[in-house]
Amino acid sequence: MSDEGLQCPKCKGEMIQGFVGDQSDGNLYVAGWHAGQPKKSFWFGAKSGHSEALPIGAFRCQKCGFLEFYSDRRFEAH
Repeated sequence: MSDEGLQCPKCKGEMIQGFVGDQSDGNLYVAGWHAGQPKKSFWFGAKSGHSEALPIGAFRCQKCGFLEFYSDRRFEAH
């Protein structure tokens, strides 16, 4: 999949790349996809290791706002 020239599957508008942010401790991270069912954490939220997650890349249509998500190592922060 090439990031250039992506067309919206709904209205054929131009899709632009972005990411889903995950804020913690005042820092902004790229949200990640985790396999399986979430497991409740003893303290809060869900348990998982960051190393297990695949970064989520998001593409948004500039015309209608449709969002499409992909999960791949190429979406890691650089």
